[in-house]
Amino acid sequence: MQAEIRIERFADQGRCVGHIDGRVVFVRFALPGELLHITVDEPHDREDRFWTAEVDEVLEASPERVPYAWPLSGPLSAGGGVGGADLCHVSLQGQLTWKSQIIREQLKRLGHQDIEVPITRPESDVALDGLHWRTRIELIADEQGLPSMRRRGTHQRLRVRDMPLATTTLLSVAQQQALWDTSFVPGTHIRLSVPERRDGIEVDDNFGLLTNDELQAGNQHLVEGVNIDGRLFTYHVDASGFWQVHRDAPESLTQEVVDIVRSRVDTNAHPCIWDLYSGSGLFTLPLATLIADGVTMLSVEGAKTAVRNARKNLRDMDINHVDARCGDVAATLSHLPSNLSAPDVVVLDPPRAGARSKVCRQIAESNARSVIYVACDPTSLARDIGTFKGLGYTLEHIQAFDIYPMTHHVETVALLTK
Repeated sequence: MQAEIRIERFADQGRCVGHIDGRVVFVRFALPGELLHITVDEPHDREDRFWTAEVDEVLEASPERVPYAWPLSGPLSAGGGVGGADLCHVSLQGQLTWKSQIIREQLKRLGHQDIEVPITRPESDVALDGLHWRTRIELIADEQGLPSMRRRGTHQRLRVRDMPLATTTLLSVAQQQALWDTSFVPGTHIRLSVPERRDGIEVDDNFGLLTNDELQAGNQHLVEGVNIDGRLFTYHVDASGFWQVHRDAPESLTQEVVDIVRSRVDTNAHPCIWDLYSGSGLFTLPLATLIADGVTMLSVEGAKTAVRNARKNLRDMDINHVDARCGDVAATLSHLPSNLSAPDVVVLDPPRAGARSKVCRQIAESNARSVIYVACDPTSLARDIGTFKGLGYTLEHIQAFDIYPMTHHVETVALLTK
């Protein structure tokens, strides 16, 4: 089914909203105010309360519309459809406006907060037009065994000969490894992880090329570098594990967290800090060394490999005042020794689904005065902020970071105080 539609407003998941005969339609590759010719996704005769659709032709364009930055990730009508850059039709400033508005709307709807949400981006992204920021990419081998990505709504795989979102460092390694022309077993999952080069870190073959989670070239154990307060922190991370994918995200987020924590503790006392969903220790190492001499810390992470790396990272810096635990966060918080049971500050960086009410309640029951919530999903953040509000916490500060340019994803750091 095809139709014309006037777009009304932003929506989540990189879509915008319009109406056809009173029915809500979520449209991909649209912008508010535009008049579009669209194709409604099949089946269009279902009884759902809404439809989804995609742009075929722009009849009246928004001032924020730009040529598709990566056509292969654009709409099907333009020969795209692989995903990965659902805002590639939006100017860089327009992307900031979109993401800030979405966070604000979710906070108002679920978090019962009506506030402006400031948003910033790494300066380098402007110079690079929002491209070349990914330090990890994932592909799948097509029927001929060549690197590809799945086309949306089909089983078709489109061959990939480049990756405009990848860093130049990663693209250099991909070229050296002849990635784009290598033939794999059809259906093979391909992952390439390449830390950005940092002054002070000299590691041979600091990359990992994996197929179906098995190392094919480079190293399984990679070294990442993050500069905080002018000090270089080094991290051993797994090539197949989680790490912030934007080359500058670890530094931007960690500096923000460290600055907030420093403002919330008495450095002459002996503060206790929790770092929940702590990964390989991105926040843990700076918090353990830059906040106060007498700090004690608890870190909790569910992924065993990440915890092993976190413990190694702590040992390498001779940090022995962090209790780094592996396990479910809620279960771990239910059984803590007295010296770790009353944190002054809690930092949490949960997965996309958020912390949820049980962990929020456990944090509130600890009587932590300050909670710093790092979120990659505005909806989960807003829901959990609403929970914290009911538990006696006030949203005192919020800052969004556009560390996923060309996509609808956005990172947010929020400070809640009791």
